[in-house]
Parts: sequence; structure tokens; C-alpha cells
Amino acid sequence: MIIKEKVHFLTKWYTEVMKNILIPLLVLAAIGGGVYMFLKKPSLPVTPAVTTTNATTTQTQETVPQVKPDTTQTILGTSVSGNNITAYHFGNGTDELLFIGGIHGGYEWNTSLVAYQLMDYLKANPTSIPKNLKVTVIPVLNPDGLSKVVGTSTERFAASDVSTIESVVISGRFNANNVDLNRNFDCDWKAKATWQTKTVSGGTAAFSEPESQAIKNYVEKNTPTAVVVWYSSGGGVFASSCHNGVSKETNKITKVFADASGYTAHQSFDFYATTGDMVNWLAKQSIPAISILLTTHNDTEWTKNQAGIEALLKYYAK
Repeated sequence: MIIKEKVHFLTKWYTEVMKNILIPLLVLAAIGGGVYMFLKKPSLPVTPAVTTTNATTTQTQETVPQVKPDTTQTILGTSVSGNNITAYHFGNGTDELLFIGGIHGGYEWNTSLVAYQLMDYLKANPTSIPKNLKVTVIPVLNPDGLSKVVGTSTERFAASDVSTIESVVISGRFNANNVDLNRNFDCDWKAKATWQTKTVSGGTAAFSEPESQAIKNYVEKNTPTAVVVWYSSGGGVFASSCHNGVSKETNKITKVFADASGYTAHQSFDFYATTGDMVNWLAKQSIPAISILLTTHNDTEWTKNQAGIEALLKYYAK
């Protein structure tokens, strides 16, 4: 009897002890779990792409990569007055198309502006350049002559910046040595050259001027596939030659540009005799080259030139 009472007592005691231990433990566990769930940050869903929006475009990163023009610059040299002559390169191809404006500085300021318009077009439309091509643009070959007329030699300018004084505008045709750069190249070069009915300086020798020397060095180093040079005024596309006849390739690109732009194609510039002409020197180097004469001294005729440029890009695409 005594043993049964002891067993009963011990069982009751054990039950009470376990009840007093387990209940607090269960309460603590419940509280701890609640705190953990409260503090735990919810998992965010994985987003495969992030969409960003600006004022003009909406692009999805990763799924629609942004295309940027691959543009680099080269300083070809400096002018008589020390202003940089800069070439801008677009694309990474091995075949180079070279476009040149501003050889007659401020007198033909619209030839620089059309070159800047080409640069704007290439920046906005990088996929227009075929993979095999590199497009190089030299907007201002005669920075000293441009500065005389518009007040800047290296920066973009507006038509409103052009001087209204005729003598100032005419003076901008020449570099700081008063040399007509398009009479300073090695094809029939003469010290006394002709511009319309006037006698102008062709320099002391072919390539005596730093501006023409800079182009010579660049062309001989890089051997462009073809060259387009803008002049004004007259209107038309003119082939090149230097007593070696117009090459088959020059004839082709003359026609390609003329047909697309609506300009009339010409085998040569024959309004008056010229000496030391740049595109004719390029022909002497067996490089296809054409002159684009804008119709006036004021209009860039961008729509026509854009069509001609696009046709050349398509023609040289591989």
C-alpha cells in the first residue's frame, strides 16, 4: 500500500513538473516563430529585364540593347594659325569612305554645314553604315578661312553667324597665307592659279600649306576606298582625273550619286581651267573621287545629298 502511494505521488509530481516546463517552452516557441515571421523580408519576384523611359524613347535593357554610334576623332594636323583639322570616324569597317567639306572655308561655309549634317545623320542612324565600311568626315579643311567669316574654326555654327560683308566672305576662301587650298595639290600645280577670272595664289609649291599637307598625309597612310568633296556653287556631280582619264570606278560612283540625288553628272569641271585641284590629285593617286557642287552658297541641299550618300553606302556594302 505504501509503495502504491509513493508511485502515485511520484507520477503526479512528474506530471506537474513537465506541465510547468513544457507550457512555457511552447509559449516561447510560438512567440519566437511569430517574431521571425514578422522580421523576415518577403522575397521579391525576379525581373528578367528592366524598362527605362526618357523623354523620347522607351528601351528594355537586356532584351533590346541600345545601339550607339562608334565615333572616334583624329587630329590630322593644324592650320597656318594653329587651328586643328579634325576627322570624325563612324563605323569599324576596313573600307573607308572619306567626305570633306570646307576646303574654301567661310566663302563656301555651306559645304561645312552639309558635312556636319552628315555627321548628325550617322550618329542618329549608326546601322546605316555597312559592317565593312568606315565613314570619315572632315567638316572643316580650312579652319582659318572659316573663322574669318563665321567667327569659329572648330565648332558648329549657324547660317546666322555668317558675315554679311562681301569682302569678308570672299577673304574666307583662302587660308591665313592667302592661298587657295584647292590650287595647292599636285596635279598641274602652278604658283599663279585661276579662280573664275581672278588670279589667286596656289602656294609656293604643291602641298606648301599645312592644310593640304595634312590631307596628303592622311590619304597616303589610309588609302580610302573613295572620296567625296563638297564645293559651292554650281550644282552637279563632277568626276576626277589627272591626264589619266576618268577611272571606271569614278564613273560608277559619279552616276550612283547623281542618279540618287538628282544632280547632273559631269565628266569634268570645265567652267574654267583649274590647277592644283584636290580631287584630280586623288585621281592621280588612283583613288576614286568626286566633287559635289552645291547649287548655291547658302543651301546645304541636305535631302539631295542624303539620298546620294545612302546610295554610296549601299553601293560599297559587302
